[in-house]
Amino acid sequence: LSDPPFPPDRRIRPEDVNRSGILFVLTVAALLPALLCLLCDWRINGTIVWSGFAVGGLLLLYILAVLPLWFKRPNPVIFVPIDFAAIGVFLLYVNYATGGHWFLTFALPVTGAAGLLVCAMVTLLRYLPGAALYICGGALILSGGMAVLVEFLLNLTFGLHETFLWSFYPLAAGVVLGAMLLVIAMCKPLRRSLHRKFFI
Repeated sequence: LSDPPFPPDRRIRPEDVNRSGILFVLTVAALLPALLCLLCDWRINGTIVWSGFAVGGLLLLYILAVLPLWFKRPNPVIFVPIDFAAIGVFLLYVNYATGGHWFLTFALPVTGAAGLLVCAMVTLLRYLPGAALYICGGALILSGGMAVLVEFLLNLTFGLHETFLWSFYPLAAGVVLGAMLLVIAMCKPLRRSLHRKFFI
């Protein structure tokens, strides 16, 4: 028999990769250090002192990065709210474990507002892709407003300052950039010109 005209393709194809096996390895890689931290903490201190933070951080990282991979087509409209809920629960634990009083007046409203903004943006981009410029422009303006909310809650919760010092700068940047995207979205000739120049 003569040699084939082309060398055989030995590259790994996507179907050759065992998806479940990789996810199992990632799960074990998250569980093992979590269990070690719990055992060491319990052995040394006789109770849970610091390992809760490590286990919570690993669990949060797993939910954010690995959990969506268990699904063939993860829907961000579902997983983004789950991510923000997990972040809120972790912050609640940190607040409880450290004896803090900042969850209800700072962490919860900031996480909730950021979650609502991101979830709304992801949902609109998924189901209204033709309105991406409008959505991103509005999101930039609201993100600038978020900075003002964060500084207000910082001052209220921790008593840092009696007035606003820095939040108006990201607010101004968000309003300017957001308004620019809205103008581009509304002006069809400008949008076409930018599309020809930047291939977007």
